[in-house]
Amino acid sequence: MHKTFLITAAILGAITVALGAFGAHDLKERVNEYTLAIFETAVKYQFYHVFALLVTAILFQYFNPTWLLWSGRLFITGTIFFSGSLYLLTFFLANGNENMKWLGAITPIGGLCFIAGWICMAVAVWKS
Repeated sequence: MHKTFLITAAILGAITVALGAFGAHDLKERVNEYTLAIFETAVKYQFYHVFALLVTAILFQYFNPTWLLWSGRLFITGTIFFSGSLYLLTFFLANGNENMKWLGAITPIGGLCFIAGWICMAVAVWKS
């Protein structure tokens, strides 16, 4: 197993639950549906990739570690770019700053990292 990926997944998982609770109980009272949907997308994809990172950490002991190392790194990077950009966008929209909508252009970079992470996982299993 890859201890760093397990710890990172656990921390990201705790953060995800806290952010989800914040969104469900406090944020929805403060923002419009459009902005709330952006935030919920960020939380959803972060949570999906917490589980992806956990699987990566577990598979590390059975399959090609080089490809799985890249898989885990890409899941973490994807979370930062994808969910992080959406969290920032939500923050700025919630505070009435429409000029920061360009942050949405960063989100696809995170999506590409997620896709690459899944492909690296598949290659790791395939090559073993």
